Parts: sequence; C-alpha cells; structure tokens
Amino acid sequence: MFSIQSFIQEKIERERGMPVVMGILNVTPDSFSDGGLFVTSSAIENQVLSMLAGGVDIIDVGGESTRPGAEKVPLSEELERVIPVIEWITKRFNTVVSVDTYKTEVMREAVKNGANLINDVNALQSEGAVSVAVDANVSVCLMHKQGTFLTMQNAPSYQDVLVEVKRFLLERARCCEAQGVAKDKIILDPGFGFGKTFAHNEVLFQNLEVLTSLNYPVLVGVSRKKMIAEILNESSTLNRMAGSVAAAVLATLKGADIVRVHDVKETVDALKVTMRLRSS
Repeated sequence: MFSIQSFIQEKIERERGMPVVMGILNVTPDSFSDGGLFVTSSAIENQVLSMLAGGVDIIDVGGESTRPGAEKVPLSEELERVIPVIEWITKRFNTVVSVDTYKTEVMREAVKNGANLINDVNALQSEGAVSVAVDANVSVCLMHKQGTFLTMQNAPSYQDVLVEVKRFLLERARCCEAQGVAKDKIILDPGFGFGKTFAHNEVLFQNLEVLTSLNYPVLVGVSRKKMIAEILNESSTLNRMAGSVAAAVLATLKGADIVRVHDVKETVDALKVTMRLRSS
C-alpha cells in the first residue's frame, strides 16, 4: 500500500531534491481563495488536467472550507461534492489523491474510492478516524490547529507557539502509531493560519527546521494565505501567487517535504530552478 515517506524519498532521489507538490482542488463554493471556481464537471476536469500538466504529485480534494469563520457543511453534501471527484481522478489518472476532511465518514468513503492519503486538519481526533486509516492502510497528514473554525482567529494565544505545536504534533503521531498507523505513513503539518496570528506564523516558519528534524515528513501550506497578504499588503488572493511561490521555495530549503499550493506550475518551475542551481 501507499507509503508517503517512500513516495517522498523516491521523488527527492529522482528529481534532485525536489519536494512533493500537493495541488489544492477545492470543490466548494466558499473557500477563501478559489471558492466557486471548481464546482462544475468541466471546471474540475480542466483544473485536474492543468495541475497534472504542471507537475503535481498529489491532488488534494476538499469539499468543505476550513477558512476562519467557515460554516460547517452537512455530511451528505460533502460526500456528494468529493466522492465523485476522487473516483473520477483515480479511475483516469495515475496520480496520488488525498482527501481534505476531518469527517470520519468522508474519510471512509474517500479511501474506498481510491484516495491514498487522509489530510486532516483535526489530526485524526474525530471518533473512528484513526481506525479508518488503519483499516484502509493509507497515509495520513496530522495538522495542528487551535480552537474551532468559527473562533480560531479571534484571539490565538500561546506561551511558546513552537514548543506547543511541536508537542501536539508528536503526541498525535505517537497516539496514531500506538493505534496501528505505521510511522512511514504519517506527515506533520504545523497548520499555518489555523488559530495563529501573523507573529505565530512567522515564528513557526522561521524555525521550521525544528519541525523538519522530527523524523516525520513535514507539509507546509501557506499558499495565498493571510500571512502572505500581510507581508505584501495585498487583499486580492489572486495577487498573492508570487509571494506564495517564494514561501514554498523557502519552506523547501528549510526542509519541508511537501508544499501544498494553488499555483502548481509556477511553484514547480520555481522549485526546479532552485534545486538545480543549488545542487550545482
């Protein structure tokens, strides 16, 4: 079965240290950056083809926005959004597919229909979530967040954000391993923007090497996020591409194994140049 750590290592060895590029496919009407863009069959197909042509390694399919203040989506609606898309991709293309969800039933149906990876902003803390991963023998991404989606950005507070995020991620990883998830199937995600101020995000990013030295692959997802907007003083999400690409490159140089991005081709091109010139 699919092992994320083996997948990452093969990519690094094959392509001069290139990280795995995860492309974001939000089949939602209200995601913060691309909500409503990929809700028709033709739009979804065109976006998948574009990401594959751009060099994507993993397509991350999400059916519920987890932006700050997002409303919950009923289970039946999320299933209707993501399962047909996952099934369509896995039947037509030889690519890794992940499901971006914290709902156990969505995880279960997604892996039944070919998803190789569960990308969970709730770090498999929902009832039965770990069992789904163990039973399906799939890889998982465990993310840190503080608070709920509705309130997490109201007043984030830490005594030491780096220490607390590191502790949480290691605890969740070890808990999952104790319940049967193989270590080589676990990714860690510090959760930029999930219950964190700009200052918290900055500390985490500047000290990313602390997290990438934990013997688990680390995913960094900052594409088009508010932290990019605050640096650039740019309100439009579409105008944050260059900043997002720069952040993805820097995260890679700091040891990130996976970068989760909206702009696949632009990120892949920048990483190819960076890795080639750095290695020479």
